[in-house]
Amino acid sequence: MEGELALHHEMIVPEWREECGVFGVWAPEQPIAELCYLGLFSLQHRGQESAGIVVTNGMHIDVEKGMGLVTDIFKKRMPSLKAHSGIGHVRYSTVGASLHANIQPIFAYSSEGLISLAHNGSLTNAKNIREQLENEGCIFQTTTDSESILNLIARSTSGTIEEKILDSLKKIEGAYCLTILTGEKLIGVRDPHGFRPLCLGKLSNGGYVISSETCGLDAAEATFIRDILPGEMVVINQAGVKSYFIDKEVKQSSCIFEYIYFARPDSIIDGQNVWQSRFRMGQQLASEYLVEADIVAPVPDTGIAAAIGFSNQSGIPYVEGLIKNRYIGRTFILPDQSSRNAGVKMKLSPVKANLEGKRVVLIDDSIVRGTTSARLISLLREAGAKEVHMCISSPPITDPCYYGIDTSIRKELIAATSTPEEICRFIGADGLHYLSLEGLLHSVNDEKQERMCSSCFDGIYPTDITECQVSEHKAAMEVKK
Repeated sequence: MEGELALHHEMIVPEWREECGVFGVWAPEQPIAELCYLGLFSLQHRGQESAGIVVTNGMHIDVEKGMGLVTDIFKKRMPSLKAHSGIGHVRYSTVGASLHANIQPIFAYSSEGLISLAHNGSLTNAKNIREQLENEGCIFQTTTDSESILNLIARSTSGTIEEKILDSLKKIEGAYCLTILTGEKLIGVRDPHGFRPLCLGKLSNGGYVISSETCGLDAAEATFIRDILPGEMVVINQAGVKSYFIDKEVKQSSCIFEYIYFARPDSIIDGQNVWQSRFRMGQQLASEYLVEADIVAPVPDTGIAAAIGFSNQSGIPYVEGLIKNRYIGRTFILPDQSSRNAGVKMKLSPVKANLEGKRVVLIDDSIVRGTTSARLISLLREAGAKEVHMCISSPPITDPCYYGIDTSIRKELIAATSTPEEICRFIGADGLHYLSLEGLLHSVNDEKQERMCSSCFDGIYPTDITECQVSEHKAAMEVKK
């Protein structure tokens, strides 16, 4: 069985991947492009495939986009137009392939003038919307689901731009946080489920900032005002900030993986500090899994807070067992499996002096396919670790996500096809323990599961995902049937 298990999972290419980050600034007389750059740099962890900035002075726009990291794209050229507002985007492709044509923000000119849009999330009815628009004669320039939103807005027969957006959003399903730029307004939208985070901040000079995470506000030296609520649209112009709501009553279902892995630990999402949530996950994990060991070591960086929490609760000393190379990004961003395999060794190196002869509790945030965990445990054993007990600060991932995270299909998730005992043997650990779903919800103060989406753990989806089950890969828009 173990040989079959190993062969099966070595053939799998997809990894657990984040989606995107969005940013927007309304600040007349301020350096808009530079503020967008700072915001995107702080949100780089949300997407490392491409980035773009669009700025406007109300009459003209200036655009700069490129494949790669924020620092590489904008070191050659920044939008130079003296502007009053702008939006930016960092991308990891979830719907629409990794192509230059798909770099956001996207923009168009309509009867309302300029409309530019940046999108974080994934629409679950994207194919139906696109086919409907194509049948009506609409021509697409990209293969992203984001362009369907832009076209719906441009083609809406409602009155004001606010009404056009609200009318369009009634037709789409799934996850979306949007920053939208017109000649005179900056608009931020969060879907009614609140799958992805979005917040509002204020600059000291009176300008405003919209960001996927509060770390973006910090980078722009903006003061946090509040989270944009699920189903809310905020409109910013010379008159200030106005709030509207999408006419669609649904249950809030914020992604719990933002707290486990995706968000930066210094961010605050819906009133909860991410680092503290991860610390509590580690404490809860130690309460659920009593083990005799000499040291607790994290898989950096997302395992650090949980490992400190585990050490705090268990009394086992916290030690750095793996050192991260700060000059390499998250391994899931690398374009193919062979690159990701090499990336693990390039990214993490064992500290032999801390590991030799020790019984180690290794803390990580999740196991998707198991191959990375197996390589990490092998590294620890090569460095002389006597035992390695793998502790995961989340439950087993048994189902794919359809709300803006590029995950494997169900049969490619190791926990969906294998028991914990089989996974433990496959990764080569002396013990394996996952945090319970109840313990996870307790750690993020949502014990009744009133506000969180945990579909990747329990298969209970807050929206209809029938279409997604038919097209379960990020390049679905490229495929014509």
